[in-house]
Amino acid sequence: MEHQDSKYRNSRMEFDSVYFWTNTIKDWKCVLENNQYKEIIISSWRELVSRGMVVVYGFVIMPNHLHVIWEMKEPNGKEMPYASFNKYTSHMIINNLNAVSPNRLSEFKVDDNDRLFRIWQRDPLAILMDSKEKLEQKLTYLHNNPLQAHWNLADSPENYRWSSAMFYEKGADDFGFITHYMDRF
Repeated sequence: MEHQDSKYRNSRMEFDSVYFWTNTIKDWKCVLENNQYKEIIISSWRELVSRGMVVVYGFVIMPNHLHVIWEMKEPNGKEMPYASFNKYTSHMIINNLNAVSPNRLSEFKVDDNDRLFRIWQRDPLAILMDSKEKLEQKLTYLHNNPLQAHWNLADSPENYRWSSAMFYEKGADDFGFITHYMDRF
């Protein structure tokens, strides 16, 4: 598979390069079925974009993973923006699970030195988008992800609320942070 090839895998993204990034919930648990958690992800991207740290060209949030095509622009203090994204979203989801569903939170317990719980699996997948054609292929892939038979989350890409498909189909940016990829390529 293409994304398993080491030349495509790069969990350390470089600034000013566009990547197709896949982030998966630990053990593929479907915690992102909760729309509140999707809103946490959206608010994190919105904040990172508003602060000029990232540019988001496309995304989809699925029940147990997400795909985003984005570009790192500026560090957030001493860390990469994707690390800030993972920390913030994990923290917010853990706090919510602790408050409303402590039994569910226990599913994310880990025996790590630096944390008690892990929401995101280690080593997200980052694939460099070094051509317009590659970016367009990944954008189509992520927009069609909710239509796959095993998900069946929508009947057309633009009818799935939690993606950038509506932006590309109708020009509507309900999220307020998406940049058209043609502005980059």
